[in-house]
Amino acid sequence: MRITSSIVTYQTDPEQLRTVIACTVDSAVDRIYVVDNSSEPILGDLVRGLSPKIEYIHGQGNVGYGAAHNIAIRQALEIGAEYHIVLNPDIEFQSQDIQTLCEYMDNHPEVGWLMPRVIYPEGRLQYLCKRLPTPMDLIGRRFLGFLPSTAKRNRCFEMRDSGYDREMDVPFCSGCFMFLRTETLRELGLFDDRIFMYGEDLDLSRRIYTSDRWTTRFFPDITIVHAHNKESYRNLKLLWVHVKSIVYYFNKYGWVFDRERRQVNRDIFNRYLQDKL
Repeated sequence: MRITSSIVTYQTDPEQLRTVIACTVDSAVDRIYVVDNSSEPILGDLVRGLSPKIEYIHGQGNVGYGAAHNIAIRQALEIGAEYHIVLNPDIEFQSQDIQTLCEYMDNHPEVGWLMPRVIYPEGRLQYLCKRLPTPMDLIGRRFLGFLPSTAKRNRCFEMRDSGYDREMDVPFCSGCFMFLRTETLRELGLFDDRIFMYGEDLDLSRRIYTSDRWTTRFFPDITIVHAHNKESYRNLKLLWVHVKSIVYYFNKYGWVFDRERRQVNRDIFNRYLQDKL
């Protein structure tokens, strides 16, 4: 078993789920875990009928995004998978791209997490390579977007001046599509189960990037499509979940005093942004 993947669902649109599963079934992925956090197994018959590659997991309750993926990742580790792909339900990709990403990982053993270029359905680039956030970075993005100073801060945070046209080692990668080396997960651990949703990608990305052995890398030669619904911007309950996750993250790493963050962000600026100014 070389490549496994997991998709976490919760009251997910069945047609949206069909799309990402179709992309994955036709790829080099050997097994697809669909972990359904919904109260009723309404998606079970649908996904089981799509491919024998699929294993449907239900009954754990709504344990959260990262914890649900951990259920699948632990099974992937047990069967000896070399790579595991964490997939959002709202993405599309070319099936042959999985083999390209796998070959890149084979040739770059220092990469623990590889993230492709990501675009919206209409073709606009999503700026998902980020420096490690300060509290003001995240507060400004969510609540102070109308201020000119927020736009300038956000441009730096999202590394927009890098051009997104070259490979980059990035401390904070988006979790919509994570091509992960399982050896890295064995060494550094899986998602932090205490983060229910939002922020689990930030925490894992940071742990990989700041380790002595591994890195997280942006790979623009492959492009995927991400609908990026931004549900926490429209749903107050999800906004509260997002806030709690971010509070937990800063309690873990530091709010104002975070020496590692300061060093990482300075290095990122020097490597990818300084020559663009």
